[in-house]
Amino acid sequence: MLKTFWAILGWCVFGLWLSVHAADNYSLADGTTLTGDIVTFNDSGIIIRLTGDKYTDRMAWTLFSQEGLQQLAQNPKIKPLVDPFMELPPTDRVRHTDDIQVQEVVRLPMPPQKSLLGGLASSSVGFFLLLLIYGANLYAGYEVAVCRGRPLGTVMGLSAVVPVVGPAIFFFMPTNMVAPVTTITTDETATAAATIAVGGATSAAAATEGDIQVSAVSIGTPESAAYQTFKRGQFTFNRRFFETKFAGFFGAVRSEADQKLEFTVKTPTSLLVVQRISRIGQNDVHFEVLQDGQPQEIPVAFADIQELNLKSKTA
Repeated sequence: MLKTFWAILGWCVFGLWLSVHAADNYSLADGTTLTGDIVTFNDSGIIIRLTGDKYTDRMAWTLFSQEGLQQLAQNPKIKPLVDPFMELPPTDRVRHTDDIQVQEVVRLPMPPQKSLLGGLASSSVGFFLLLLIYGANLYAGYEVAVCRGRPLGTVMGLSAVVPVVGPAIFFFMPTNMVAPVTTITTDETATAAATIAVGGATSAAAATEGDIQVSAVSIGTPESAAYQTFKRGQFTFNRRFFETKFAGFFGAVRSEADQKLEFTVKTPTSLLVVQRISRIGQNDVHFEVLQDGQPQEIPVAFADIQELNLKSKTA
C-alpha cells in the first residue's frame, strides 16, 4: 500500500510540474507577459486559461505585441487571424513603384479658336439662336420707337443695321412729347375754318382747298385748336401726361374756357365723354361721365387708353 501511495503522489507532482512548464508565454503590447494555455479564439480575439484555473476575458489581437503575434502565428489555425495585425519587415515590402510604367496616350486635338459669333454661326443650333436674337433686336426697336415717340422706320432701320446698339441709343433718349399733326379732309374744311380761333377771332381765310394741317397746341387756353388728338404710340399715357395736358379737367369747377371743350376717351370697349378727371393713380385714371343724366366715376387703366380727343363743343 505504501508503495502505491508514493507512486500516485509522484505522478500528481509530475503532472503539476508538466502543466506549469508546458504553458506558453505571450508578450503584450504594454510590455507585460501573459502565461497560459489557449482555450478558444475567433476574429474578435482570444481567451487564455491562466494558472490556477483562471480565464481571461476575450482579448483583442491588438493587445499583443509583434513578438506575441508571431508566437501565436505559429499555430496554423490562428495565423490567418493575426496576419492583418503583423508588421512586415522593410526587406519584405514589395516596391510597387518599380513596376509602374508610364505609357504614351493618344490625345484628341484641340478645336481651333473661334470668336463667339463665329462659333455660333458654325452650327445649326447656334445659327438658330442668332436668328432669335436678331428678331428680338428688331422687336425691341419697335417697342422703343413706340415708347419714346420716335419714327418707327428710323429706329427699326438703325436696329437692323446696328443690332442691340440701335435700340439702346433711342431707349436712353428722352421721350418725344411733340403733339402729332391732325389732318382734316376736304369734307371737314368748312367746319374747321369756322372753328379755328386765332387770338379769340375766327379766321375764314384759313380754309383752303385740299387737306388742312392743324397742329395741336397747349390745352386749356383760349388759343386751343378746334380739334386735338392724342394716340397711343405717339404719346405715353401716364400720370404726368394727364397732369400736364389736361390740368383744367381736374378741378370740381372748370373755367369758362374749359367748359367749351369736349373731352372724349377711346378704349377697346367704349367711347367715354369725360366731364372731369376725378382722381388719378400710378397705373390708372378715374373719369367722371354722365350716364342717364347722373355722374358716374369710371376707372380706366393707362394701358387700355387708345386715343384721347379734345375739341370745341361747336366743332
